Amino acid sequence: MAVPLLDLHRQYEKLKPKMDKAVLGVLEHGRFILGPEVAQLEGAVAELCGVKHAIGTASGTDALLIALRGAGVGPGDEVITSDFSFFASAGVISRLGAKPVFIDIEPDTYNIDPKQIEAAITPRTKAIVPVHLFGQPADMDPIMEIAREHDLRVVEDAAQAIGAEYKGRLAGSIGNFGCFSFYPSKNLGGGGDGGMIVTNNDEADAFCRSLRVHGENPKYFYHTIGYNSRLHTLQAAMLLVKLPHLRKWSEKRIEHARIYDLAFAGLSDLRTPVVKEYATFHIYNQYTLASTRRDKILTGLQDMNIGHCIYYPLPFHRQECFADLGYAADQFPVSNHAADRVFSIPIYPEMTPEEQQQVIDTIRRLAS
Repeated sequence: MAVPLLDLHRQYEKLKPKMDKAVLGVLEHGRFILGPEVAQLEGAVAELCGVKHAIGTASGTDALLIALRGAGVGPGDEVITSDFSFFASAGVISRLGAKPVFIDIEPDTYNIDPKQIEAAITPRTKAIVPVHLFGQPADMDPIMEIAREHDLRVVEDAAQAIGAEYKGRLAGSIGNFGCFSFYPSKNLGGGGDGGMIVTNNDEADAFCRSLRVHGENPKYFYHTIGYNSRLHTLQAAMLLVKLPHLRKWSEKRIEHARIYDLAFAGLSDLRTPVVKEYATFHIYNQYTLASTRRDKILTGLQDMNIGHCIYYPLPFHRQECFADLGYAADQFPVSNHAADRVFSIPIYPEMTPEEQQQVIDTIRRLAS
């Protein structure tokens, strides 16, 4: 591919000596499950977010699942979340026997619209899951105010937003729980699946740590049924090498985004990302454009071997697995509008100026 959507090999090549040493270190000490690197990474992520606790999990999906359990969500409860996100944001709610309640999104940020949350609250509502989509935090102050007024828990889906800031506060540190993903394509990505929960609640920390090891506490004694969801030591070792570079990698994404913004300004049928004032550090896990000519543009990008992807082509309320919730196809017009128009283009830190210019020239030609 002339310009890949993401090139993880380039990142590895720059870190190769330290990455290889970290992996070999785990192989040598042999503590592959909850080894010392896991605790080190948990401490480093807690420090980054300014919270008391961080709990490593096997994936970002499991982080959400376990955090919702920690928030008291169970069968018969309702959990409010965005209609437009990666499937895990909603899927984990159903897996707990609860009902996902979808909310339309803001037309400019694609994040959950706080103004529509209160009308969706019922006596069964237990929690709100705002998603910080594409690396920009959702508007958390009104969400937290609603949660306080109705005694609801807030679980931040910050899978795409580690290091992002909302009014100077780290994404994931504002609600009762924050959840991160270390899937390889994330700004801080591992060598496979991995996730993390952060919280300031001591009891919630202990409960979530128990849940990730089948619910045991102490060893071989079980007061609840949990999961096998431990962050692998090898993943933690690799992430510890990468974590010190996270800020500069995100800054490089911002630099690429500003170049794109200037290059695409004035193209009437191409909407560039909108950054809100409260998003004091938008980390651009994706650079997402919108156009009524999306099919033409994507065909042209494919012809030029330029990486691209649609995040996301079908909102939750129109997914077959949620048909029993009874939503009408046109119920969330902003979400539908976004699904029909959005597409994302390369923005990874190691992309060269020549590659970015090729992306720009191709899109300008196709969108004009």
